[in-house]
Amino acid sequence: MSLLNENVIPGNHGKVFGTNAKTLHDLESIKTKILEIEGIKNVLLNSEIFPREFTIHTSKLITIKEIEEKVMLTGFHAIPKSIFEL
Repeated sequence: MSLLNENVIPGNHGKVFGTNAKTLHDLESIKTKILEIEGIKNVLLNSEIFPREFTIHTSKLITIKEIEEKVMLTGFHAIPKSIFEL
């Protein structure tokens, strides 16, 4: 794998994740858990599409595995989207 596939890198573009959470309450729970990770600047929720998505912006390099583990504590999954849209 590569640095871009295994990590969320700092910057304005962020990293998009899909999730099996359905309600806004569930998405807010995920956001709260993710914000516990040191280096997370912002989590933007998108509840307008299905499956639901959230975008993470960081101030330092954070592994996708760390994010997935935090989200799993809420009972949901975080699936990173492709780096480049196909």
